[in-house]
Amino acid sequence: MMEGARQRGGPPVKGDPPQEGGGGGGDEEGGVALKKEIGLLSACGVIVGNIIGSGIFVSPRGVLEQTGSVGLSLLVWGGAGVVTAGGALCYAELGLAVPRPGGDYAYVMEAFGGLVGFLRLWLLVLVIFPTTLAVIALTFASYLLQPFSPNPCPSADPTLDPALRLLAAACVVLLTGLNWASVVGATRLQDACAAAKLGAIGLVIVTGLVRIAQGEYFWLAPPQAFSGEGGAGAWPGVGPLALAFLQGSFAYGGWNFLNYLTDELIDPPRNLPRAIFISLPLVTLVYVLANVAYLTAMSPQELLQSQAVAVVSSAPLTTPAWPHPALTTPCFFPQTFGEKALGRALAWVMPLGVALATFGGVNGSLFTCSRLFYAGAREGQLPALLAMIHLQRRTPGPALLVT
Repeated sequence: MMEGARQRGGPPVKGDPPQEGGGGGGDEEGGVALKKEIGLLSACGVIVGNIIGSGIFVSPRGVLEQTGSVGLSLLVWGGAGVVTAGGALCYAELGLAVPRPGGDYAYVMEAFGGLVGFLRLWLLVLVIFPTTLAVIALTFASYLLQPFSPNPCPSADPTLDPALRLLAAACVVLLTGLNWASVVGATRLQDACAAAKLGAIGLVIVTGLVRIAQGEYFWLAPPQAFSGEGGAGAWPGVGPLALAFLQGSFAYGGWNFLNYLTDELIDPPRNLPRAIFISLPLVTLVYVLANVAYLTAMSPQELLQSQAVAVVSSAPLTTPAWPHPALTTPCFFPQTFGEKALGRALAWVMPLGVALATFGGVNGSLFTCSRLFYAGAREGQLPALLAMIHLQRRTPGPALLVT
């Protein structure tokens, strides 16, 4: 299947070069193992890069709608970050107690045995990861085409459907090749995409802070923020508040992906919790400030009428824009947050920034899912071919291809 590939822990093949010792190149059984090449910075890039995606541009509407007020919605965003950080730290303890790749799958195997682990594995590899990867890739294609498309909503234009699908497929193929070629290259790309995402949201935040300095903070003042007038019109009950937390938590999804890569993390006892301590507070702060910035350029009523607030029109929608029956990707409209806050000359920066965010999401999903296939094959619950890694590159090539 792949020249130079050998199954981890398998018998040596005649003519093979001697196995590397120490340095993360081999393992205790003398076989070939994945290298430990993910340091603290790359670990933070994995977490931040997988968390920040289109969620921060889509979820604000749902959170505000369920909470009924601007102030409470901001508290929910902060609270969801605190809850997520707590879950991530518990997950870090699991990762150190069960030092095997595979994340959820490895822990379910350890706690409930092979059958439950097998069901969890196949649910992930047949349903959850493939559909997530496809949706993120299609979202990337839609955002990338938006500044160059005559149609303000590329995913709703049937004539652009082939271009969207081809661009999404090209994105997946390109990133699969990069992940096959080099772990370091894939992690550096993830770091760059994480920086681009923070840059795009940072532009939103700086714009919001400038507008606050200019006196544009009517809906953030306490009398309006907690009056209920800026949201759905009434204080929520327990049910709507729980739904608001669910909407906010969607934007924090991906916090657990680093645990899938413990075999490749340098010094996991130190770097795994450190990466969480750095990444989760950073993402929480960024999300809260981004929502503050949105409300300096858009009224709560305008935000409730929009879909993806940073790139979607604040004008009332006459037809449901998302999800589209063919592609589950956000649609776009001429009047955007970027145009209102940055002006038409810089409005293209926002969809481009979100495109980079989703591009990093595709890379992170490929990186993580391939390690899940690899872990399942090592446990004997997937074909042994998927546990093979390239002798020189130390990347799980067959697992990447199947992903």
